[in-house]
Amino acid sequence: MYELFKNLGSWLTSGAQWSGSDGIAHRLAEHLQYSLLATLIAAAIGLPLGLLIGHTGRGAFLAINLASFGRALPTVGLVVLVFLAGGLSMLPVYVALVALAVPSIVTNTYAGMTAVDPDVRDAARGQGMRGHQVMLQVELPLALPLIMTGLRLALIQVVATATVAAYVSFGGLGRYVFDGLAQRDLVQVLGGAVLVAAVAIALDLTLSGLQRLLFRHRPAQTA
Repeated sequence: MYELFKNLGSWLTSGAQWSGSDGIAHRLAEHLQYSLLATLIAAAIGLPLGLLIGHTGRGAFLAINLASFGRALPTVGLVVLVFLAGGLSMLPVYVALVALAVPSIVTNTYAGMTAVDPDVRDAARGQGMRGHQVMLQVELPLALPLIMTGLRLALIQVVATATVAAYVSFGGLGRYVFDGLAQRDLVQVLGGAVLVAAVAIALDLTLSGLQRLLFRHRPAQTA
């Protein structure tokens, strides 16, 4: 075991391992590209849907059950299904990652909107605000902390799952996991897993710190 971790440390700190098209730096850039683009697409889908459901109260059943759908989604199976239908491209990977991220964004956005004090909404309408003005100028700012939490959770889930890109012969940190398994190289497998975990933890800590910084002066809502 000691020898394994010693070899892992050497693998992670080797200068040669960080350079070139197969190096850690390049694979890390690919992994972040897949993850960030998929999360942005999911946000473009999930945020409007969550805002609409939370504002109108219609489709609440959909928002609540999307969380269970996200947890039960067979990501690799979805990648293979889209791969068989659409051929060799990044489309299956992005479809799977977006499908994974959307539920967290929708449910947290919906939760944030429904947590807004009804009296605040009534006061806004009493001042002559229209429906879309109430949603964008009153409900959305108050719901932002929970919305950002949903985006953070979605990004971390996507980062952890973006290894599936390597399953259909693309890049990212998952390349080390799948290539290591194929070559029976345990050090490479562990190295890939450690790198993915480190990226997920680093992003989580960064976004969590940013969220606390942005909302440190915001008073808590009272029921």
